[in-house]
Amino acid sequence: MSAAQTPQPVTAAENRRRWQAVGVGLVAAFMTLLDVSIVNVAVPSIDRALHASSSDLQWILSGYALTFGLALVPAGRFGDARGRRNAFVFGIALFTITSALAGLATSPTWLVIARLLQGAAAGIVNPQVIGLIQQLFRGPERARPFGLLGATIGISTAVGPLLGGLLIAIGGEEHGWRWVFFVNVPVGVLAVILGWRLLPGRPTGQPGWHRLDPFGVLLLGVGVVLVLLPLVQEQQWRTPWKWALIPVGLAVLVAFGLWERRYARQHQPLFDLRLFSFQSYTLGSILALVYFGGFTAIFFIFTLFLQMGVGYSALVAGLAITPFALGSAAAAVLGGRIVNRFGRPLVAIGLLTVVIGLAATVIALRLFPDAPAPWVTAGPLLIAGIGSGLVIAPNQTITLSEVPVGQAGSGAGMLQTGQRIGAAAGIAAVGSLFFSTLADSRGDWTTAFEQSLMLATGIIALALITALIDIWRSHNHKT
Repeated sequence: MSAAQTPQPVTAAENRRRWQAVGVGLVAAFMTLLDVSIVNVAVPSIDRALHASSSDLQWILSGYALTFGLALVPAGRFGDARGRRNAFVFGIALFTITSALAGLATSPTWLVIARLLQGAAAGIVNPQVIGLIQQLFRGPERARPFGLLGATIGISTAVGPLLGGLLIAIGGEEHGWRWVFFVNVPVGVLAVILGWRLLPGRPTGQPGWHRLDPFGVLLLGVGVVLVLLPLVQEQQWRTPWKWALIPVGLAVLVAFGLWERRYARQHQPLFDLRLFSFQSYTLGSILALVYFGGFTAIFFIFTLFLQMGVGYSALVAGLAITPFALGSAAAAVLGGRIVNRFGRPLVAIGLLTVVIGLAATVIALRLFPDAPAPWVTAGPLLIAGIGSGLVIAPNQTITLSEVPVGQAGSGAGMLQTGQRIGAAAGIAAVGSLFFSTLADSRGDWTTAFEQSLMLATGIIALALITALIDIWRSHNHKT
């Protein structure tokens, strides 16, 4: 460990203040990531209330993810350059306002626009949270806050359908969906106040008026949109020509990389490509991209299966996913504490556990086809959740371990952009198999769920292979 990474002694008051700052950040991260999945169970209510078309509903769900991914890297760079507190408070304030606007929507167009802005606000907030942890903690100290962040990510993704189901049950079928958005408002107002009071400002003497590389922002934005758009619109755009956008988008991203290399000769770039010279960052980013491709898709197809296939309510569908959320939360906190001892092998163990848990879910459904699905899947999903908790937080800690503090926001933003692209690609691929199997089997929801869950499991197995390659390369490097 270098001297720069050695944790400096802090007073009890300083330690309390930095944990208060992290606590505010975790609340904000939970709120913004929750909105990725919480709206899924509200779709039927929104459809009935606003008479939305299938395209409108797709944009209400996917538009959030699109603008979320679009804002991550520029927002992370802005936080690095101009102060994370400013970016955090602005992002939370915008998220709060757009949440209120979404809850007040009287037309599908209104709601779509609100969701697009809400996603952009979420993309502004999240890199600041990771950058804040990088700024306030050093070396092994980061394991614990990253463990809590991993638990936050796992819980928010998995518990979204449950909370959405509860709010719809309380608010009623007609207006319950509005409370899915309104619930963010009081929390957001509190987070703005506490964020401004508790988050550290930009250190005095640190140059803040860096050029923010507007052409780099444009190239990255166009590239990400071209890659994500056919993925998020996979069910709506029936033409095969949509897939031509992906290679065009990848070409634009290559141009972005070339521009950043040239720009870095004289200025601070939007994203420093030299971060990919760190094996931990490169392989960790690939692992996260692939894992989120399988991880996020699970909740998408499971919610569809339970609500539309088996006929359970939104609340029951949410409760069925709770074992995964509980296992993920508990294991993420533990994983954050022990990652410095075990390193990437801990992530590999977590991935193997997820694969075993998901495979056991498929087997359980086949062995007990007449039993209630939530009861049959509870045990296997708990195992998968425990494995997931050992993946997200430890991988994040390892991936960002060598990233300089001055580049923490943009480095975290690129990591999360990969996660958003992976999630969109996974939902598109797994969802496509789900619906095609459903059509081929003439409405056999169980078969469609089992086949698509096996695909999601296979994607996660690819992430396991990535982790094993990292372990093998590290072992050869040492020997």
